[in-house]
Amino acid sequence: MRRILSVILLLFSVTTFAQQDYEAQQRKLEERKAQILKEIKEYQTLLNTNKKQERNILAELNEQNRKIKLQTELINNSQKQIKTLANDIYVNTLASNKLRRELGVLKDDYAKTIVKSYKSRSEQNRIMFILSSNNFLQAYKRMQYIKQYAKYRKSQGDEIRSKFEELERISAHMESQKNKQEKVQNDQQGQRKELEVERGKQSELMALVKKDGKKYSDQIRKKQQETKKIDREIQATVKKIIEEENRKRREEEARRKREEEARNAKSGTKTTTKPTVTKTSTAGKFDMTPEEKALATSFSNNRGRLPWPVEKGYISSRYGTVKHPEYDIEYENHGIEISTEKGSTVRSVFEGEVSQVQVIGNSRTVFIRHGEYISVYQNLATVSVSKGQKVSTKQKIGTVGTNFEGASVLKFLITKNSDYNNPQSWLSAK
Repeated sequence: MRRILSVILLLFSVTTFAQQDYEAQQRKLEERKAQILKEIKEYQTLLNTNKKQERNILAELNEQNRKIKLQTELINNSQKQIKTLANDIYVNTLASNKLRRELGVLKDDYAKTIVKSYKSRSEQNRIMFILSSNNFLQAYKRMQYIKQYAKYRKSQGDEIRSKFEELERISAHMESQKNKQEKVQNDQQGQRKELEVERGKQSELMALVKKDGKKYSDQIRKKQQETKKIDREIQATVKKIIEEENRKRREEEARRKREEEARNAKSGTKTTTKPTVTKTSTAGKFDMTPEEKALATSFSNNRGRLPWPVEKGYISSRYGTVKHPEYDIEYENHGIEISTEKGSTVRSVFEGEVSQVQVIGNSRTVFIRHGEYISVYQNLATVSVSKGQKVSTKQKIGTVGTNFEGASVLKFLITKNSDYNNPQSWLSAK
C-alpha cells in the first residue's frame, strides 16, 4: 500500500513539474506570436502609407524581405507551439495510462475486500470474533483490527474515486490540448499560404530590379556610401564630445586647484585637497564624476528595457554586417534603422544631457549623454532640444525625417565611450 502511494506521489510530482514547464513555454510562445502579429500589422500600415507615395522599388523590396522574415518567424513559432503541445499530450498520455493500470489494481484489491467483507458481514460473526478471544488484550486488538479494516475499505474507495477524478481531469486536458494543436496546425497552414504569396511578390520585385540591374546597383552603392559617411561623422562627433567633456573636467579641476592655492596662500595654509578626477583620461573614454558614474550604472542596469525612440515602427536595417539579398554588396552598420510613420515623434530612451545637435547627412542629429554612454538619433526633420539641456526618459527631442529614398527612417545608435553597441539589445521587446 505504501509503495503504491509513493509511486502515485512521484507520478504526481513529475506530472506537475512537466505541466508547469509546458505552461511557461506555451505562455512564452503565445507572447512572441502576439508580438510578431503586432509587428506585421504595424509593418502593413507603414507599407500601405508608403505605397501612396512615389514608388521606390528598392524600398518595396526591403520591406517585402522584412515581411517574409516576420512571416517565417511566425511559422517557426507555430511549429514550436505544436511541438510543446505534442510533448504535453505525450506526458499526459503516459500519466493517463499509468492511472488506468493503478485503477485496475485498486479495483481488483477492492473487489476482494468487498467479497471478504460480504462473507463476514454478520454482526454476530464480529461479536463472536471478539468474544472468542483468549484474553482482554486479544479482544482489544481484534476490535482495533475491525476498525482499521473498515477504515482501510473506506480509504480504498476514496482513492479509487480520487483517481477516477484525476483521470477525467487529464482526459479533459488532453482533449483541450488536441483542439489547440489542431487550431495551431490550421493557423500554420494559413501562414504558409501567406508566405507563398509574399514570396511571389518578392520575386516580382526582384525581377524588376534585375531588369535594370545597373541602375539599382548604383542606387544601392550610393546608399551604402552615404551610410558609411554618416557613420564616420557620427563616430568623429562622439570622439569630439568625449574630448570636450574631458577638457572641461581638466579645466574645472585646474580652476578649483588655483582657487584653493590662492586661498591657502592668503591664509598661509598648506594645500591638502585632493583633485576630484584622480587620473588622466584614457583616449576615447570619459572621465566621470560620481554623479555621472551613477547615471551610467543606472543606464547599464536598464539594458533590454529601454523604451523605443519612436512609439511605432520596425527595424528595417539591423546592427552589424548588412548584405543585400540580390547584389554582392555589404557594409557595416553601427546602429539600427527604424522605419516609422511620417513625422513621428522621436523620444529620448533615457534621462541624460544633450551633448550635441548637429547636421549630418543633410539631416539633424541629436547626441544625448548618459554617463559613459551616448544615444544617437540621426535623420531628424525637426529638433526640440538644445546642447546642454537635461532631458528625461521618453521626452520629445524632435520628429523623424525622410531619407533620400523618401522613407521615414530613424537611425539609432548607442556607444559606450567611443565603442559602438548593438542598440537592439538595449531596447525592450515591443
